[in-house]
Amino acid sequence: MLKIGCHLSISKGLYNAAKEIVSIGGNTFQFFSRNPQGFKQKEYDDTDFKKFSEYSKENNLFKPLCHAPYTLNLCSKDDRVKELADLILENDLKRLELYGGMYYNLHPGAHVGQGSEKGIELIAEALNKSYKAEYKSTILLELMAGKGSDIGRSFNEVAEILKRLKLSDRFGVCLDTCHVFAAGYDIVNDLEGVLLEFDKIIGLKYLKALHLNDSKMPFQSYKDRHAALGEGYIGLEPFYKIINHPVLKELPMYLETPHESLSGYEKEISLLKKAYHD
Repeated sequence: MLKIGCHLSISKGLYNAAKEIVSIGGNTFQFFSRNPQGFKQKEYDDTDFKKFSEYSKENNLFKPLCHAPYTLNLCSKDDRVKELADLILENDLKRLELYGGMYYNLHPGAHVGQGSEKGIELIAEALNKSYKAEYKSTILLELMAGKGSDIGRSFNEVAEILKRLKLSDRFGVCLDTCHVFAAGYDIVNDLEGVLLEFDKIIGLKYLKALHLNDSKMPFQSYKDRHAALGEGYIGLEPFYKIINHPVLKELPMYLETPHESLSGYEKEISLLKKAYHD
């Protein structure tokens, strides 16, 4: 079964988000842990979570993915920003335990002139400090497009973070198709080669989820600009290959394509489900 969904708001609760994803043909979804450009967090509602859990079981939904806010920078050189990022990470992980544990996806951070080695060191230090052995959640490091001083622009940088983690088996990687394409990994013409390189450097056992996004910018642009499927430089055919690849087809996949309404995601989900081979 194709595990496919999109990014949804949980302003009205997880239960309502679950009903929304079912209404457009999906069976999982992604949501922000708090305001993506800020720090405000929605209050936990036990009643909502119980309704969500029951509805998920009834409709065979795959556990959703929680996305950290974009403002989270675990390797900032600004002490205040760094301390706030550490606090958000700690609080988010504790919150997810109330949800019974989920995938928690984050952008590793930007070293802002400190150098990638220092950035990697700070990120690993923060993750080791905040993640507890008893936690049920799995933290996913998202591969980045390579803009500015972002860490995670290469398989090597993500591998270096994982090597420094005390509980590395409780971590994973989220591969964003737009990001890796922009970063110079040719998933259009050499998907097999990209996956072989991933396995050699990081290890396919760490690949836990995919973000399916076309790219408004050309190959190796190092710019993060998402496009609707088939409307960018990646095109539709590579996505059909991705969702049916034996290494990838069982992984949960989340659309982050730019649409003004759920109907856009509904069309993409339907398109992918028709192209998927059980």
